[in-house]
Amino acid sequence: MKRLAGLSALALIISNTSGCGWLWGEDGYFRDRGSDYLEARQTAPMQMPPSVEAKRIDPLLPVPMNVADSRAEGEFEVPRPLALQAKGEVSDYSLQKSGESRWVVAQRAPAEVWPVARQFFEDGGFRVVDERPQTGEFSTSWQRLDHLSAPLARRLGSRVGGVEPNSEMRARVRIEPGVQRGSSEIFVLTTTRPAGSSADTDWPSRSDSPSLEAALLDEMLASMARSAEQGGSVSLLAARDFDAPNRVTLSEDGNGNPMLSLGADFDRSWSSIGRALEAGDVRVDDINRSLGVYYINLAERAEKKDEKPGFFASLWGGEPSQEEIDARAERYQVRLTQVGDTVQVTVDKDINTVAPADVARRILTLIQENLG
Repeated sequence: MKRLAGLSALALIISNTSGCGWLWGEDGYFRDRGSDYLEARQTAPMQMPPSVEAKRIDPLLPVPMNVADSRAEGEFEVPRPLALQAKGEVSDYSLQKSGESRWVVAQRAPAEVWPVARQFFEDGGFRVVDERPQTGEFSTSWQRLDHLSAPLARRLGSRVGGVEPNSEMRARVRIEPGVQRGSSEIFVLTTTRPAGSSADTDWPSRSDSPSLEAALLDEMLASMARSAEQGGSVSLLAARDFDAPNRVTLSEDGNGNPMLSLGADFDRSWSSIGRALEAGDVRVDDINRSLGVYYINLAERAEKKDEKPGFFASLWGGEPSQEEIDARAERYQVRLTQVGDTVQVTVDKDINTVAPADVARRILTLIQENLG
């Protein structure tokens, strides 16, 4: 069907270059219909039943004053539209929301985002006590809000509700590679405690003060945008494959199934596996971080967000339909499991079936070759 559509489009192009009047002339099928609206006639407005309360609807597309009316004679030439008022540049940083979750997306590599994010917290008066550039994480110590820099403390205090001004807080920042190549995602987790408390509780799964987290993200976003205008720096430590595991071993489990062992924590392993799949040109249809699963399709190449089919590829139906993709799909699940100090990577056909050994070994070998 697509091939037939492509041939039809090609035939129309050839007809256009041949100057066929039955196609493009005044009486042709593809004639200019720009003045047809002049033949329209106004009708009486629709009458609503008395029992129905009608709400006034303003016209969504009001007719401009410079458009010809029924008094015009001859062919009307449509005026050129006004230029769109748009910004010449789009910021490298944007705020994303999904339900109760908020994070900053940067159109820059994690190595470039790391020093900018860290500089914001230092300039704001935070004391960074734990930093791991290799995994893209750093944490701050417990501090009172009024002990931060005066401008930041004032802006946070005016926006945060339910948090006492003299209470203590700390923050943890995590920078991960984004979905698109060369992008990053920045997550901030905050927790608070009463002033003077010595309790050193574990980090919660979510910020205990969403308003404080939101305010801090907004301030960080504004600071990063200003820094982008002035040019950023790159952390050489973070740039050196910050998420690459320090040990990778391809072996077999007790049942003889191929298995990849990574000497890294789960966050670092998750990031490195995703980067390896992308580098190996493997299509990732979906992910589930909580289950530690990448859903892949070996029959397709890795999806490039900014890649578009060429003219002739579109003309001849080069873009496959979803039915064609499903018919030839080779879907598997790359599963990450934390075992002690390592992460084991295995390949399943589905949740109840392991992948054939030769397929699993081929996938794991491809991942191993693209790690680091």
